[in-house]
Amino acid sequence: MHDFKVLKKLVLPDGSILRAKYAGRPTRDCLFVDTVMDGKSLLKIWNLNKLSGVVGIFNCQGAGNWPLRDGVEHNSNSSSTSLILSGHVSPQDIDFLQEVADESWNGDCAVYAFHTGSLSRLSKEASVEVSLGTLECEIFTVSPIRVLNETLEFTPIGLIDMFNSGGATEGLSFTFEASGCNVRIEARGCGRFGAYSSKKPIYCTVDGKKEEFEYNPENGLLTKDSLGSKNNGHVYKGNYASLMSTSQSKC
Repeated sequence: MHDFKVLKKLVLPDGSILRAKYAGRPTRDCLFVDTVMDGKSLLKIWNLNKLSGVVGIFNCQGAGNWPLRDGVEHNSNSSSTSLILSGHVSPQDIDFLQEVADESWNGDCAVYAFHTGSLSRLSKEASVEVSLGTLECEIFTVSPIRVLNETLEFTPIGLIDMFNSGGATEGLSFTFEASGCNVRIEARGCGRFGAYSSKKPIYCTVDGKKEEFEYNPENGLLTKDSLGSKNNGHVYKGNYASLMSTSQSKC
């Protein structure tokens, strides 16, 4: 049977999928540990989108065994008994993240956790802690922060109700005028769109129409409730003290 609640977080209404650029690969710290049977290690898989990276972290302990492992008796934890493990996720887990950042990137990233909905700002060397029970997971969108001027920093996250949020973001551009800075985001798909912004915009538009938005000054999370009811591209725009615009292709 299909789990439609899961499919809706993977597949857009037109049947297309928010795919990352490459095949998922384990992070370097997972290469030589047993993420299924050692009772302590979490599995982390990373990938890249056009403007961000993504890391999935999984607790697979007790979910299986290695039948051909020689000479060792295993009392592996039953998947019915949750083994809570803690680990860390860092921008450094994503190889080649600098390829999707701009030339002036200083290493800071906005890190959005799918299940908890939390947004953290991290330096490239910093990390966020995560605790997971057996067969639980968390998915982090890691987006390099663009420094636009002395007071404004910005980066798109994507469709925050989709597993691969950053897969929805197709383009990002900025224009600077006497009145301020305009940020334009091109995106695809429908649903809630999120971004990190160091300042609250004066206004935001979607496809040229002013729209309501929410801004959390504590973590810089800027959200627009719905990008549309269709699945085409949309253009989001916002306006900052010296204006900011966010633009997405039509949904």
